[in-house]
Amino acid sequence: MAIQWYPGHMTQARKKAAETMEFIDVVIEVLDARVPEASHNPMIEDMRLFRQRPNLKILNKADLADPEVTQAWLQHFNQQEGVKAVALSCKKPGDAKKIPNLCQQLAPHRGTHLKPLRMMIMGIPNVGKSTLMNALLNRRIAKVGDEPAVTKSQQRFELSEVMTITDTPGMMWPKIAHESDGYMLAASHAIGRNAVIDEDVALFLADILLERYPALLNARYKTDVSGMDGVDLLEVVAKRRGYLLKGGHTDMEKTAMAFLVDYRSGALGRISLESPQSRKLMLEREAEQQAAAEEPASSDYLD
Repeated sequence: MAIQWYPGHMTQARKKAAETMEFIDVVIEVLDARVPEASHNPMIEDMRLFRQRPNLKILNKADLADPEVTQAWLQHFNQQEGVKAVALSCKKPGDAKKIPNLCQQLAPHRGTHLKPLRMMIMGIPNVGKSTLMNALLNRRIAKVGDEPAVTKSQQRFELSEVMTITDTPGMMWPKIAHESDGYMLAASHAIGRNAVIDEDVALFLADILLERYPALLNARYKTDVSGMDGVDLLEVVAKRRGYLLKGGHTDMEKTAMAFLVDYRSGALGRISLESPQSRKLMLEREAEQQAAAEEPASSDYLD
């Protein structure tokens, strides 16, 4: 089942962001380091390219992501024109303090009393924009929550006499083109729970982790996961946690949530759900499937 989530307030947020972008110098795009491309909103790219604004991509939650994969993503993004990428954790104030200087490098003609450097923070819900704002301003001005779409309106602040920053609500886009992106975003808690079935998301996540991070699963759940599929793994989690119903059946709802929380909190270890290489292979596979679907059916006879 494809996952889609586009709450009504996001249409107005998109329009307001497009208007504001005319008056800013650098777009700060906050991404989830575990799913950098899946958490990239293509509407942000369209808006900034239309206004020809440089882009600082922040791979936030880098402390939860696979460091080798994160380095591959940084190299990938830093090859793009007008883009600078950095990996950090917005929960670390020292990391956040690096951001104004990085933006200054992208707009060296700004940053004076006559021409202040004007920045705007953008990104999908629940990637850490509010935490970043609080760290930058060194005070709690943005509400932080563990649910997507906490911020609902734009706010503008002065970082210094020569720098301003505008915080924007988290924005999704109307249609998630790739099914796996929807599941990766749901697993990483960027999509509201009302739009997903936790058990389906947990099974998707389990299959990825069994393929790429079996050693971390072995360590966390004290079992050999060799030869398991997603259902097998969740049953192991249920038994270890005691999430069983009458008759010994697995309480899949509780188990799925516990497994997702283990991933989201970093209890499983440092994990990335996509890499530049896996992304490339996914797109190639989808293109092949689409081409096959568009081929005319062969016939054993002529009319």
